[in-house]
Amino acid sequence: MSQVVLQHLAVLEVQLKQSQLWQAEPVDEQALASVQPFCCDTLRFEQWLQFVFIPKITVMIESGVPLPTNIAIAPMCDVAFAQHPDHALLFKCLSDIDALFSNGAQ
Repeated sequence: MSQVVLQHLAVLEVQLKQSQLWQAEPVDEQALASVQPFCCDTLRFEQWLQFVFIPKITVMIESGVPLPTNIAIAPMCDVAFAQHPDHALLFKCLSDIDALFSNGAQ
């Protein structure tokens, strides 16, 4: 099942790149130290996906750490990307990831 999660993360990365939401340069380390949900005080949502969510889940899978079973990142997509032309595609991608975790992806 972890391979399925990795595939979905790869799809998310591709979608972010195609939507021109992927950042070439890294963010400041201090921005990553936020304790707010989605690092909303220091990062844009797409930065959080790229620099926090995707790497963290990838490391968890590679380390054999159990994945969370209750996440809801798709609703944040509605807030962050409401006006983005690719909103529907991004929402579908994130909804699929939410569903995978809710169904016990490991």
